[in-house]
Amino acid sequence: MNFLRPFILAVGFVIMWQVLVILTGAPTYILPGPLPVATALIEKFPLLLSHLGTTLAEILLGLALGTVLGSSAALVMILSPLLKRWMLPVLVISQAIPVFALAPILVLWLGYGMASKVAMAVLIIFFPVASSFYSGMQRTEPDLLEMARIMGARPLAVLRTIIIPSALPAFAAGLRVATAVAPIGAVVGEWVGSSAGLGFYMLHANARMQIDVMFAALTVLAGTSLTLYFIIDRLLARLVFWQPRHGMQ
Repeated sequence: MNFLRPFILAVGFVIMWQVLVILTGAPTYILPGPLPVATALIEKFPLLLSHLGTTLAEILLGLALGTVLGSSAALVMILSPLLKRWMLPVLVISQAIPVFALAPILVLWLGYGMASKVAMAVLIIFFPVASSFYSGMQRTEPDLLEMARIMGARPLAVLRTIIIPSALPAFAAGLRVATAVAPIGAVVGEWVGSSAGLGFYMLHANARMQIDVMFAALTVLAGTSLTLYFIIDRLLARLVFWQPRHGMQ
C-alpha cells in the first residue's frame, strides 16, 4: 500500500494535468501536456541526471550544514540565556529578509560555484531546525528536571539524558520542514548565477522556449525532493521510534 498510494497520486496528477491542457487550450509554449514532457524527459535524461547531481550535492550539503548550525544555535540558546537574547534577533532576521534578496549578494561574495548555493540552502534550513529544536528543549517535562535536580545530576548530564531526548520529536518535525524547503535555496542560487544544476538548466531551456524540457527538469526536481523527504522521514521515524505516528501512513 505504501508504494501504491504515490503511484495512484501520480496517475491522478497526470490525468488532471492533461484535462487542464485540454480545457484551457493552452499552447505548448505556455503549458505542454504530459506526453511532450515525458518525451523530453526521456530524450534529455542523461543531461538532466548530470545537472541533478550538482543540485542534489548542493541540497545535501546545505541540509547537513544547516542542521548542524541550527542545532548548535538551539543548544547555545538553551545553555546561555545571555546569548539567547543576542541570537533570537538573528534567527528572526534570517527569515525576515527574502531569500531572493540575499541570493545576488551571496553569489557576489562566494562566486558562481557550489558555495553560494549551499549557503542559500543553509539560510533556509537554519531557522526551522533551530527554532523547533529550541522550542522542544524548552518544553521538557518539569517533573523530570526536578527529579534530576533532587538526585544531584550535573547540568550537562541533564541536557544529554533528559532535555535533548525530550526535544527529539520537535527536532524531527523541524528537520522534516527543512528537508522540504532545502531545494528552494539551491535552485534560487542557480537561477541567480551558475553554470550547472537543474535551476540553471531550467533557465537555459526557458530562454530557448524549450518549455517541455523546462517542465521535465521541474519533474526531476520534484521527484528528487519527494524521495529525499520520504528518506529523511523514515530515518527520523526510527530516531524517535517512541513517538506515535497519527493519521495515514
